[in-house]
Amino acid sequence: MKIRAAVVKKTGQPFEIETLDLAPPREKEVLVRIRAAGVCHSDWNIRTGETEHPLPAAAGHEGAGIVESIGEGVTSLRAGDHVALSWAPGCGSCFYCSSRRPALCETWKEALWAGTLLDGTTRLSLNGKAVYHYCALACFAEYAVVPEVCCVPVDKKVPLEVAALIGCAVTTGLGASMNTVQVEEGAAVVIYGMGGVGLSILAGAQLAGADPLICVDLWEEKLELARSLGATAAFKADAGVQENILAATAQRGADYVFEATGSTEVQESAFDAVRPGGKLILVGLSATGTKTNFPGSAITRQEKTILGSYYGSCDPHRDFPLYSTMYLRGELDLDRLVSKIYRLEEINTAYSDMLEGKTARGIIAF
Repeated sequence: MKIRAAVVKKTGQPFEIETLDLAPPREKEVLVRIRAAGVCHSDWNIRTGETEHPLPAAAGHEGAGIVESIGEGVTSLRAGDHVALSWAPGCGSCFYCSSRRPALCETWKEALWAGTLLDGTTRLSLNGKAVYHYCALACFAEYAVVPEVCCVPVDKKVPLEVAALIGCAVTTGLGASMNTVQVEEGAAVVIYGMGGVGLSILAGAQLAGADPLICVDLWEEKLELARSLGATAAFKADAGVQENILAATAQRGADYVFEATGSTEVQESAFDAVRPGGKLILVGLSATGTKTNFPGSAITRQEKTILGSYYGSCDPHRDFPLYSTMYLRGELDLDRLVSKIYRLEEINTAYSDMLEGKTARGIIAF
């Protein structure tokens, strides 16, 4: 079938809207009509080359839609199901999947980074030449063929724009504060970067009863949104931010400091906001090959812990339904994360708005 999709053809160039050929689903694969896809920084990293990936590639990894048809051997889904897409398919049997850490699955990692589906081949092509799938999803497109294991059914009462965010930003942020670490009631929390992921970290920490809840960002609009969603303090990321954080935490620093920007410079600054005995959780993805310089003597003498949190240490088939239920109960205010709706043709504008701090999360809607 013919579909329209946003494609990265060469590093440093804008997304291009192309008409691609999409082959039908094979065994254990599903054809999904995409209804919403989130504008996430990870796709931007493909465009800039900060994340290495085969090109040309159809981008998009934070999506939701409706199952159109299923391939042979698919047992968990049927046409008409609403699904949030997971970019971390687990094989279910490797060491990490057996520990309920499918984001670290060692079976499918090679295929994902090769830009293929799980059998090592692609379903997308342009003029007879292969187009690669980002994260086995490629959901900046009208339709996508994805592995069955990447599809998590969600309640049809959940708007598909919200379901798309559950597929990445919400799960990454909530999971960082609820899975990677378990923030306790009364804990002091600092969050650097108040996009969709940072605001979801805020939601998880607020549910845990953390206090104070301190948010840091470059953009005043994002800080205002953080305040309205429960931040007890929100500081501009300027030369005085460390002094402000210390003043808000009895001069000790925070129990938990979350970094959700992917900037090595911000990661190093965030380390200074951690109290002795506290934890720094790195949630943002840094550019491939970059290094962060942390002071070894301070780590030892102050007993600070540095943790990585990849996809919120989640199990999508456990966590997506949980977060959907919490949303429907009114426990998570996810509608306000959606700042603006864009058409596929406006994708480059959507990313300009993201980089200029105009949106918490933009959504490409079909």
